[in-house]
Amino acid sequence: MGEPGAMTKPTLRTGADILVQCLINHGVDTVFAYPGGASMPIHQSLTKVEGKIRTILPRHEQGGGFMAHGLARTTGKVGVCVATSGPGATNFVTCLADAKMDSVPVIAITGQVSTPVIGTDAFQETPIIEVCRAITKHHYLVTRTEDIARVVKEAFHIATTGRPGPVIIDLPKDVQIRMIVPDYDPPMNLPGYKLPKPIERKALLPVLEAIRASKKPIIYAGGGVIHSGAAPHLKEFVEKTGIPIAMTLHGLGGFPANHYLSLHMLGMHGTVYANYAINEADLLLSFGVRFDDRVTGKLSEFAKHGKIVHIDIDPSEINKNKIAHVPVVGDLSEALQLLNRMLNEEVNLDLVGGGRYPDWLRQIDHWRETEPLRYEDRDDVIMPQYAIQRLWQILKQRGQLDDTIITTGVGQHQMWAAQYFLFNRPRHWVTSGGLGTMGFGLPAALGAQVAHPNKLVIDIDGDGSFLMNIQELATAYTEKLPAKVLLLNNQHLGMVVQWEDRFFQSNRGHTYLGAGFYHEPYPNFVQLAKGFHIAARTISDKKDLDEALIEMIESKGPYVLDVMVPYQEHVLPMIPSGMTVRDIIKA
Repeated sequence: MGEPGAMTKPTLRTGADILVQCLINHGVDTVFAYPGGASMPIHQSLTKVEGKIRTILPRHEQGGGFMAHGLARTTGKVGVCVATSGPGATNFVTCLADAKMDSVPVIAITGQVSTPVIGTDAFQETPIIEVCRAITKHHYLVTRTEDIARVVKEAFHIATTGRPGPVIIDLPKDVQIRMIVPDYDPPMNLPGYKLPKPIERKALLPVLEAIRASKKPIIYAGGGVIHSGAAPHLKEFVEKTGIPIAMTLHGLGGFPANHYLSLHMLGMHGTVYANYAINEADLLLSFGVRFDDRVTGKLSEFAKHGKIVHIDIDPSEINKNKIAHVPVVGDLSEALQLLNRMLNEEVNLDLVGGGRYPDWLRQIDHWRETEPLRYEDRDDVIMPQYAIQRLWQILKQRGQLDDTIITTGVGQHQMWAAQYFLFNRPRHWVTSGGLGTMGFGLPAALGAQVAHPNKLVIDIDGDGSFLMNIQELATAYTEKLPAKVLLLNNQHLGMVVQWEDRFFQSNRGHTYLGAGFYHEPYPNFVQLAKGFHIAARTISDKKDLDEALIEMIESKGPYVLDVMVPYQEHVLPMIPSGMTVRDIIKA
């Protein structure tokens, strides 16, 4: 025993142990991590905290990255993924670019070769920070073990504040192994990172004046509604003012689809009535959006008849694509709460009550009645729109809609899901929007399932997208993640086929995914799934659909339902790229 009053000897810990403890301190309970030579110390440290952090082993680093997306998008928390150096790290590139485009808080931790050999083209070395500089919100190459705790603290702050986004932390192996006495709460050092100031009342007075002067207003709501937690305040604002609302692909769920004032999705494959309303509106209230080309089409023609209000937390988005007459930089949730309070004031009560736009709403009702979403419902095949619609209807009848999370791959199935599966709550819809990454759906579903073990998670996918990360069926089985896959299998790259039909005289440029010399669809997804010990079934007869969907929903484990659909079907309506609402294709 030591002398009375003697100081306890400080505990030395490795950089990897410090990193893992920092993750625990920041509330991380799951990481998606694939080991390799340069990241082995991190994995050794993760084995010591198995009761505190669950380590999910994906079967490809990109799969792990998109699992982190699924967790982050459905919870608002940071998704954490880990890979080794070189090819492990470069397999994160697409995940990080996707997270940057769609404002997803992801932290990617990569092993790196030891500091003495950095820059020598050592085995499995890539300059991953240079590779990812333009596709991350921030990036760190950590060369001192003493900096790990500060870097992790800063990374979480950057990923979750302002406009959320991805951060990469590159950790050389010697930095992971070296032992120091840790300081788990160092001061941050971010002199160049400035968050928007709180929104002041005076900044929002022009918004109310614009509403007062408007006879045909519309709200254009995007993913910022979800990221900022503004959905309940948006609903209050819409119901106070009676202004109709259209949503982007990422805005779906930010306002209830079953509400009378919802015009559903706008843009390239949005509803005709939403696009007509945007085109005719005299006031566009743009909340948490970036005027993406898939929404605007030809920029000079988009919403050209109206005044534009743009509220967004990212100052770089203001006036980037479209000039805002009333620009407001700040947190959207904060802005809507303040607007709602201002609407309660006596001077603004003339804006409340919802009865100010009878002629405008009658016009919108006319468009809704005459131009609904439509498709030819056939009995000789299973139409993809019908399969999604029936899934939604069955879940609604069973009272499961509020407990169902939908993810998708990218392509026609993604757009049909956005059109025919209606979302009333935020964070129940997860898809790759800005980057449009095929292979996203299955791993994102697994990440969502990890975060929500008691919810039903369904990946609505296409055969092209599904094949790109099909190896993650192994993760679903080994980690006991009961996510389902509704596979709309048309044996083609359907969206590219649609463009070939519309713009290239149906000349097929390598868009057929089957094997024409086989008599059966190719590949055999049921055999593939069963090879992973996943329950699966193929159907092609419409009369089997309902029963098969219920079997999928009720299955205890992961399940693949392979639904054969015709490849000739197009996603409609469609505004061709760079065109205007006047060029909308309805049939």
